[in-house]
Amino acid sequence: MSITRLSDLADKTACSRLVVKVGSSLLVGREGLRRAWVEGLVAEIAAARARGQDVIVVSSGAIALGAARLGLEKGGRGSLADAQAAAAVGQIALSGLWAELLGHHGLTAAQLLLTLEDLEDRRRYLNATATLTRLLDAGAVPVINENDSVATQEIRFGDNDRLAARVAQAARASAVLLLSDVDGLYDRNPKDPAATLLPEVHGVTAEIHAMATGDSASGLGSGGMTSKLQAAEIAELAGISLAIANGTYDAPIARAVEQGIGTLFTPRRKAGARKAWLGGRLRLRGSLTVDAGAAKALGSGSSLLAKGVTQVEGVFQRGDAIAIRDLEGRTLAHGLSEYDAIECSRLIGTHSSEQETILGYSPRSSIVHRDQLILL
Repeated sequence: MSITRLSDLADKTACSRLVVKVGSSLLVGREGLRRAWVEGLVAEIAAARARGQDVIVVSSGAIALGAARLGLEKGGRGSLADAQAAAAVGQIALSGLWAELLGHHGLTAAQLLLTLEDLEDRRRYLNATATLTRLLDAGAVPVINENDSVATQEIRFGDNDRLAARVAQAARASAVLLLSDVDGLYDRNPKDPAATLLPEVHGVTAEIHAMATGDSASGLGSGGMTSKLQAAEIAELAGISLAIANGTYDAPIARAVEQGIGTLFTPRRKAGARKAWLGGRLRLRGSLTVDAGAAKALGSGSSLLAKGVTQVEGVFQRGDAIAIRDLEGRTLAHGLSEYDAIECSRLIGTHSSEQETILGYSPRSSIVHRDQLILL
């Protein structure tokens, strides 16, 4: 049974495993921790568990909580050092809060702190999958956040929207619910009186991206609508639905599913587990630009041959994830390179009959094999 409407998020048959992402501005207001609101959300999570659904929480708020306790300006985001220090203090408070409130309902909280590399590296990704699966089988509620106390700009998600989508992939979830400070995706800036809320989006297209705004009304969060659309794209690759709903109300999950207020993104396709992981990667080592003929061949399911490559960018090794782009700069696919960047540069535009002389050994069948490639 597939998810076709927001009310399906409360149906254990359609949605057996739900990832709920909670933004910083929902947990921490101008006056500090919004404890009563969190208590209400935890009651909703307990209700979902009682009806037979697994729930994973992706919770922001560590930096905001830590900044308040340390008296740091700009919500702890004035510098990387401030953010890391605030996260180190705030994460204790945040995990303690979730453990306490879930415990009131007889539920056990489990904390996982993840960095980008934990979900970008295939082996570590599979380890995260195994841990999440075991925790859920044991009846725990995993509470996940980015490990902001050690993550730097180069190795971080930067927002928990995309982290939630990657966690959903790893946990093989049915759906992701992003609780935000807006009702969902509007066809234009929601501050415009003529803006219309879109109840359902079937696949994220260029037109959908054009509707997004990067602004966050609260000033406390790090994500905007653009990051939420990127999260929807990541979820879609794994056949996972994603919803955006307004979390500023009491009992926000009930408001979304019972009143149907929000935007539901339904996937157009479902890739295999490995290809979904590859397509959802946020950190790529380089890129290859291809000509029109190669772009057409890729769209028909072919591997990428050296003959169609026109440019190589980045420093990468064999087996690294790279982007494949057309001549206009549009990303067509992600794939694992069969050669390092230097070899790719030497092979640009060549036929297989020429490649043994260039390389000094028998060439591989392609630059990126179709089994190690996913079209976006």
